[in-house]
Order: sequence, then structure tokens, then C-alpha cells
Amino acid sequence: MPDFANPADWLPWAFASLMGFSILVYVVLDGFDLGVGILFPLATPGEQDKMIGSIGPFWDANETWLVLAVGLLLVAFPQAHGMILTALYLPVFIMLVGLILRGVAFEFRAKARAQHKRLWNRLFFTGSLMTALAQGFMLGLYVMGLEQTWATYGFATLTAVFLAVGYSFIGAAWLVHKTEAELQHKSLRWARESLWGVVLGIGAVSLATPLVSTRLFEKWLSFPQVLYLAPLPILSGLLIIWLWRMLRAMPFADDRRSWLPFAVSTALFALAYLGMAYSFYPYVVPERLTIYEAASAPESLFIIFVGACVVVPVIAGYSVLAYTIFRGKATELRYD
Repeated sequence: MPDFANPADWLPWAFASLMGFSILVYVVLDGFDLGVGILFPLATPGEQDKMIGSIGPFWDANETWLVLAVGLLLVAFPQAHGMILTALYLPVFIMLVGLILRGVAFEFRAKARAQHKRLWNRLFFTGSLMTALAQGFMLGLYVMGLEQTWATYGFATLTAVFLAVGYSFIGAAWLVHKTEAELQHKSLRWARESLWGVVLGIGAVSLATPLVSTRLFEKWLSFPQVLYLAPLPILSGLLIIWLWRMLRAMPFADDRRSWLPFAVSTALFALAYLGMAYSFYPYVVPERLTIYEAASAPESLFIIFVGACVVVPVIAGYSVLAYTIFRGKATELRYD
């Protein structure tokens, strides 16, 4: 743990924690709206309008967390920012193209004439899938220490597919909460089918991570460290069982507790993320650069930290406000 009497020690830890929190919030929040986009072709045109309505008030705010995380990486750990983005240049480019496609298609599909709407729907799906696959590919290469080999590319491709399935799962869980009738029943079926992809993805990353380095192997599997990590897989297994039983039993009477699948899915993603954070701390670039080696000067970090203490609560407050105001079931998103 950092020495909180020494700013050069606790400031890098604080920024790493803020950055990690921002990434986790982004993965959950923008993950579900990317998942809704990936599920788009499986719905009818009328259902697609409801699906868009379920994410319409939120998707802009969700992407703000990605901007925040990248900004914190740049200002707090500039050396790591250069190393990571240089190694991941192509998937980052693909992700940005996907986000642009999503944003344009999201706005234009609501205003386009009927004969053009199908094109924008396809571009919305394409942008969502491109973004999810690119993020999964980046995750795989990061877990592999940013090594550029055929083996690491193969693992990154595997994680790209699993993350896209994971996003479709949490997107389906969101739709279970925000929709009703036939679309809700479809969403339950999508969630049941994609849950196994989440299990395989978490399992693949968990099995591969200890093999990346001797340090990680010892951190995961040596005694007594294995006891510290044991609650994470145990709790994750219990959450998966709970999700499976819940999804088979739903919808509940009067649609009560329709929010539970999304809440439990969020907890499952958080546990998986905590496992990664435990594995790689104190490294910001796995096995190459620690947060203390990559950090900016303490004087600069302190000034930025004061600003972050203002900006982060504002972003969080805006997000909470949006989700509070637009709670309840989704309706068709219109610009009339």
C-alpha cells in the first residue's frame, strides 16, 4: 500500500485508482449500450426503435468515462500513455471509427426516410461490433504484456470475441429492465444464451493471466496469496449461478425486480475487473512500467488531482441524474 505521508507515493496510486474506476464504469455503462447495438439485427424494426429508446438518454454520458480514463492516463502517466497507444494504434483507430459510426448512425436513423433507415441501422450495428471487438483485442494484448506475436494476436482475437459476447449479455440484461412484453422475452433469451460466452471469457483471461509472468503466477497461485484471491472466483461462480437461475425464472410477476439481472451482471464485471487490478498492480504497463515509474512530477499531479476532485464528481453526478430522470420503461426515441 502507498505511504500517504509522501505525495510521490500516494498521488500515482490515487490517479491509478481514479483511472481504474473510470474504465470500470465505462465498461459497464457503455458496455450495455454497445451490447444493445450488437443485438440490433436480432430485433424487428419496431423493437429496434424501443432498443434505441432504452439507451438514447445515456449513451453520450456513458462515453464520457472513456474520455476521462484516457485523459487521466495522458496527464498522470504520459510515458505509459505513449507505450500503450503506440502498441495498440490499429485497434484504437478501429475503435474510434466504430464510435463515430455509432454516433452518426444513432442520430441519422431517427431522422432518415424509411428507405434509408435500414442502412443506418446496419451502420449502428457495425459501429457497435467494431468498437466491442477492438476493445476486446486491446484487452487481450494488454493481458499479454503488449507483446506482438502470433500467439498473443490469437489470444487477443479470442478476448475480442468474448468481450463482444459479454457486452451483448449486459446489453440484454439492460433490455430486460427497460423493455416489456415480447422484446423483454427476447432479451431474456439473448441473456441466457450469451451468459456462457461471459463465463468462457472470464475463464480464458483468468487462465492466461498467471502464465504471462512468474510474478503473476506466484501472485495468483502461491501460498498464502491464493487465499487472498480465492473470494473473487468463489463470488463470481455464485453470481453466475444466481444469474442463470434468475434468467430462467423471469419475468417475475408484475415485472418486479427486472433490474436485478443488470445489477448482478455489473457485480460480476466488477469482480472480474478487480481480479485484473489485483494481478497487475503496481504495473500500468504489464511487467514493464509501474505507476510510480510512469507518473508525472508530484507537483503536476497535485494540481491535476485538485481538478479531478471537481471534474469526477460532476461527471458522476450528471450520470446519476440522467439515470434518475429517465428511469422506467423505454419508449420509442423520436425527434418530432
